[in-house]
Amino acid sequence: MARTQGSIGAETHEKIREVAEELIAAHGYAAVSMRQIATAVGVQVGALYRYTPDKQTLLFDLMRNHLEQVQSAWDATDPTDAGPVERLEAFCRFHVRFHLDRPRAVFIAYMELRSLTPENYAVIETLRNTYEARLEAIIRDGQDLRVIRVPDARVATMALIGMLTGVTTWYRDDGRLDRGRVERIYWRLARRMVKV
Repeated sequence: MARTQGSIGAETHEKIREVAEELIAAHGYAAVSMRQIATAVGVQVGALYRYTPDKQTLLFDLMRNHLEQVQSAWDATDPTDAGPVERLEAFCRFHVRFHLDRPRAVFIAYMELRSLTPENYAVIETLRNTYEARLEAIIRDGQDLRVIRVPDARVATMALIGMLTGVTTWYRDDGRLDRGRVERIYWRLARRMVKV
């Protein structure tokens, strides 16, 4: 069966992204060259430039894609008709699940911010702030209804995001706890943090 027009290019583009993510997560952005990426993909270095103008754009695209995916996935999951406590639980469980499926993307999104140009950093920071604002709005709604008690909604938001995202640094699928158990434990910890 013949390939459709452009299907090889789409497959190559996706392979470049996968390989770049793997190499950058393993070695760091500064240590990875376009030549290494090309070799791992199985193309000539010049061919990479048909898909990305430079390594900075590739890093930026990886980060932007991750943040757009997490926001889109949360928007599709968010039980907007539920109360703040139920939405907070849904957010915590969602965040842990989503990030456990993407540890390399999470690592890059947090550890390689320093490698972005100022212009790219500003875009990524805006996307991060937009996602974090969703959690902060849930916490503020809970404060208004007196079902969530925290001294500062913004600080609570950042503390929860840090805790929930940190699961990717230690969790292993072959470890002592399965994902469902970890999700439940994280929710219990989060609930205590906000005095629900």
